[in-house]
Amino acid sequence: MRILAAMSGGVDSAVAAARAAQDGHDVTGVHLALARNPQTYRSGARGCCTLEDARDARRAADVIGIPFYVWDMAEEFHASVVDDFVAEYAAGRTPNPCLRCNEKIKFAAVLDRAVALGFDAVVTGHHARLGADGLLRRSVDAAKDQSYVLAVLTREQLDRSMFPLGDSTKAQVRAEAAARGLAVAEKPDSHDICFIADGDTRGFLAARLGEAPGDIVDAHTGDTLGTHRGAYAYTVGQRKGLDLRTPAEDGRPRYVLSITPKTNTVTVGSREDLAVHRVTGERAVWHGERTPVECEVQLRAHGEVVPAVVTVDGAGLTAELRVPARGVAAGQAVVAYRSDAAGDVVLGSATITTDRADD
Repeated sequence: MRILAAMSGGVDSAVAAARAAQDGHDVTGVHLALARNPQTYRSGARGCCTLEDARDARRAADVIGIPFYVWDMAEEFHASVVDDFVAEYAAGRTPNPCLRCNEKIKFAAVLDRAVALGFDAVVTGHHARLGADGLLRRSVDAAKDQSYVLAVLTREQLDRSMFPLGDSTKAQVRAEAAARGLAVAEKPDSHDICFIADGDTRGFLAARLGEAPGDIVDAHTGDTLGTHRGAYAYTVGQRKGLDLRTPAEDGRPRYVLSITPKTNTVTVGSREDLAVHRVTGERAVWHGERTPVECEVQLRAHGEVVPAVVTVDGAGLTAELRVPARGVAAGQAVVAYRSDAAGDVVLGSATITTDRADD
């Protein structure tokens, strides 16, 4: 098959491309230039999409022996991921930009372009598995599993995707890269949000949304306990950085329960107040059997799974949780899994819309 290998400049995508070429596919490497200003280099393990990454990807392609190109997708990335990220925070939600990048860029814009150019599929270095049955499953390396951020992919997109690393641990991938002579074998993984290289999300949002002072109020009494300079700096479940003037009567910590952009209010309460028994979602993508179905759901990247009964109705999804979850934030994804002999299968996903009124 003719395969387009998305090469970020990291070790995972390099090994994925090498495996595809070794399997006899006609592979072409492509690096996505996503930054409008790629002149800065990564700081430690932060950031990506720099000139350094593009050069690392090109060197890896040379070692593998495949053609290599750079596609400028900065404008698409900015509109679909960065602008969406800012707008979601302004609306009181907590987005997952990696999920949106997979949905809108890597497996929509890139895949569409690849198919138009005559490629049969796109291969990436994501840690997830696609079985012979075409079902998306968790990686064997639970610590690196990325099935959560891939759960937005449609059946048609999965049919044209390849994830060769799902059966390997990260240690095995690095060892293979070294054995293949790839210079990225020990390159640090990128962390945090790729377009916020210094890790200061609050500062990034403040520069774009400006300061918007408002009140932090108690969920039970309605009393104003403090002020904030922008509700976008908070997320549901947050405990640190509240800087409240009035401590709780029992001395226990308070947590962010909800963010209301209309009144520019951050509402706080006890840890018990965070408990959610029902999660609703929109823009559902469903691959599983007819619902309602008993399964498990994951409500944050790297979050714990919770047993639930999931019902899908058109583009809407409802998960009745068997065990209450805490820190459920609108804008994140609810991803449903079912366990079988071959591992955890992704049944589908939706973008969480739950607020406190849904409980």
